[in-house]
Amino acid sequence: MNLGQHFLVDEAIVSRIVEYADLGPKDWVLEIGPGPGNLTAALAAKAEEVYAVEIDPELAAQLSGRFSNVQVIAGDALKVELPACNKIVSNLPYQISSSLTYRLLSRPFEMAVLMYQWEFARRLKAAPGSEDYGRLAMTAGFFCQAEILEKVSKMAFRPVPQVDSAIVRLLPRKDRPAGDAVELIRLAQGLFNNRRKKVKKGLASLGARGPDLAGLDPDLLEKRPEQLSPDEAAGLVGAISRKRSLK
Repeated sequence: MNLGQHFLVDEAIVSRIVEYADLGPKDWVLEIGPGPGNLTAALAAKAEEVYAVEIDPELAAQLSGRFSNVQVIAGDALKVELPACNKIVSNLPYQISSSLTYRLLSRPFEMAVLMYQWEFARRLKAAPGSEDYGRLAMTAGFFCQAEILEKVSKMAFRPVPQVDSAIVRLLPRKDRPAGDAVELIRLAQGLFNNRRKKVKKGLASLGARGPDLAGLDPDLLEKRPEQLSPDEAAGLVGAISRKRSLK
């Protein structure tokens, strides 16, 4: 089954990923897209339990039973019920990086160490007002502190992809402002679907106008989406939440 996955074969980088994740015998780890199990083996050697979600039935079958502390979940990581874990460590399939990241961000974890395409990693960590800042960075910045740990050459993978990658560490923010996570994701999408317009127009596209905007900072409403910090965006969630509660 060809799903566009590029498998990490550089053992030195596999070892560094495990070191970055600071794994110990009490950790329960979620891995998405284990493929042939190169990273899985290193995770299993350090963690108490590893849950490996693999969509390719042949690869899932080959991985099943290889390690006593690895449970293989055969299925689509965007659809299956993901098990509880305290750490997420994965070489993510490139073609679902965006959708999967949004799903992972909204669930509880202590740390995530993830491999992304280099440009995706840059967009994930982009600062407000920068050229790369968008829905992804706004959402990720609300949930987590993101750090690019290292750039990884495309030659570390087989088959060799067209672009380099990056190892990113996500740490949930302890100072995150109050706000509904699902609504924040919806807000960011709505705003950046109208990124050429002012925030007030973006909120209107989500059904919030007039009384729904009462109490909001008028200066924020006059900004454009790329000028909003994640925390400023969180302060606008109430406008669309109130609108939905009336339906």
